[in-house]
Amino acid sequence: MAKSIQSLQRAAAVLRLLAGGERRLGLSDIASSLGLAKGTAHGILRTLQEEGFVEQDAASGRYQLGAELLRLGNSYLDVHELRSRALVWTDDLARSSGESVHLGVLHLEGVLIVHHVFRPDDSRQVLEVGAMQPLHSTALGKVLAAYDPVARGEAVRGTREQLTGRTVTDLEQFEAILELTRSRGWATDVEETWEGVAAVAAPIHDRRRMPVGAIALTGAVERLCEDGEIRPELITAVRECARSVSRDVGAGRF
Repeated sequence: MAKSIQSLQRAAAVLRLLAGGERRLGLSDIASSLGLAKGTAHGILRTLQEEGFVEQDAASGRYQLGAELLRLGNSYLDVHELRSRALVWTDDLARSSGESVHLGVLHLEGVLIVHHVFRPDDSRQVLEVGAMQPLHSTALGKVLAAYDPVARGEAVRGTREQLTGRTVTDLEQFEAILELTRSRGWATDVEETWEGVAAVAAPIHDRRRMPVGAIALTGAVERLCEDGEIRPELITAVRECARSVSRDVGAGRF
């Protein structure tokens, strides 16, 4: 029988302690509760913090569970299940709008496209399933960063590359965009990632109101926009599609 790895056991004990006791605990509290030397406890906490499983309050120095652990603990839907539940709704959206539809999820430092419905015409199109999109400039990325603290952290810490003349790279301006996205429930990308391309996206939530993905409608600027803004009826259609998928994965009506 293989031996247990002591460092992993101790890390698990730290996480259980933070999950089951007070909201925040200091280093001394954690060390004494688990019978660890302060140096050992600090090393474990530092490693967990680097991985996003633990966060340290800047003012008090106390520790609490981090967003990455909460994201995993809330059991994000399996990508294949999310895709299967979105099939009918995304097909309907593409058919009614006449544009391409993408389903994206957070992956590493970007957005992974897990489903792509072609624009329903005879034009030649490239399947984008498996492609990665940036968090800071795409409609999908902005929605995920606005609602998912892990995605926001990746977008804030990462390099916000200037992809076009319209790309927002300034952190303060980017944070303002995320706040606007949260307040209205959708995000846009009008030539911020690719010249001549526009998109609008809305979040998919599970029964815990946690973001599990996002849906975007994508097409040429001249078709999706009027006077430089996404057409209101397309925004409504994307939001309704995202709500329908959310209800299908267990979210209440909202």
